[in-house]
Amino acid sequence: QVQLVESGGGLVQAGGSLRLSCVASGSTVSIIQMGYYRQAPGKQRELVAAIASGGFTNYADSVKGRFTISRDNAKNTVYLEMKSLKPEDTAVYYCNAVRRYSRTEYWGQGTQVTVSS
Repeated sequence: QVQLVESGGGLVQAGGSLRLSCVASGSTVSIIQMGYYRQAPGKQRELVAAIASGGFTNYADSVKGRFTISRDNAKNTVYLEMKSLKPEDTAVYYCNAVRRYSRTEYWGQGTQVTVSS
C-alpha cells in the first residue's frame, strides 16, 4: 500500500505562484511514477504533470512553461511548482502514484487551488 499526503494549496491572484507537495509513505520502493491531476467543477479529472522514477516528465499542454514537477526520492516527495497562474487553473489538485508491475494507482486527498482574476 501507498499513502499520499498533499499540502500547499490555497487562494492566489492571477499571475501568482503556488507550490504543491506530496509525500508518499508505505511501499514507496514500488512506485514508478508520481504526478498531479486536477478536477474543476463539472469537468473530468485531467493529468497536469507526471514524473517517472527515472526523471522523465510529462505535462499537459495547458501548463507547459508555467508548471514544473520535480521529485526528491530521498524524501519520497513530489513537488509541483505553479507560476503565472490563471483563473482556469482553479481546481482540486490530486497527487497520484503508480505502482510498478500492477500499475495500481493511489490518490491523495486533494488540495484546493483557487486563482482569482
